[in-house]
Amino acid sequence: MKIFLKTEDEIELMRQANQLVGDTLGELAKHIKPGVTTLQLDKIADEFIRDNGAIPTFKGFPNPYGGPFPASICTSVNDAVVHGVPNDDTILKEGDIISIDCGTLLNGFCGDSCYTFCVGEVSEEVKQLLRTTKESLYLGIEQAVAGRHVGDIGSAVQDYCEKHGYGVVRELTGHGIGHEMHEDPQVPNYGRRGNGPSLKASMCIAIEPMITMGKRDIWLDKDRWTIRTQDHKPAAHFEHTVVVRKGKAEILSSFEEVEKVEGKLY
Repeated sequence: MKIFLKTEDEIELMRQANQLVGDTLGELAKHIKPGVTTLQLDKIADEFIRDNGAIPTFKGFPNPYGGPFPASICTSVNDAVVHGVPNDDTILKEGDIISIDCGTLLNGFCGDSCYTFCVGEVSEEVKQLLRTTKESLYLGIEQAVAGRHVGDIGSAVQDYCEKHGYGVVRELTGHGIGHEMHEDPQVPNYGRRGNGPSLKASMCIAIEPMITMGKRDIWLDKDRWTIRTQDHKPAAHFEHTVVVRKGKAEILSSFEEVEKVEGKLY
């Protein structure tokens, strides 16, 4: 395992890449409504990222199970946990939820963040899943301080979500991030306090709870990318890129532009 600590100059470049991800998610928030296809959202994101001088890191990302990722964002609707492929056939409808995962490469460094959006009016039961998943993200971030361990992050997420009766996906994790979108260490959403790699100041990691309303079991769809819940119950996914600091983690990505559009619904 090779963990790269970042300089303050590198962290500033990562902040810019992650701010662009937040701005892209904010732009997409304006267009999420019934009748829109996920491919339309992808085209908006691709154009926005490139107009701002960056490259969408997801496009062409290699796949051990099939061809490279064909789009610029992941659009995971309802029972899709992650890696949903934008297409013309998936038309958003009232009551859906959609997790949009977005990555950028700007000035040699990566940004990565995800937000689960409501499409129109969503049931209170589903909103509670989103609320809990988002809250668990911030509980995980609270643990991302120098001297603690990766297991402290996972334990915080797992304990909170399981206490609310939700499933915590095991097969997919957060990760280190820097010049590459996926660097060491892996950052699971489950674990035991005091276990796993120790956290050092200036480590940059993406923390991303992937939480299911029902059981945590998942399966790979025929497109060889989309990961779905086996029981077809909805899943939520929220992600921030953070810097491990002494005392308190620093969040590099932002939901501010999203919440200007969405409001703080959860």
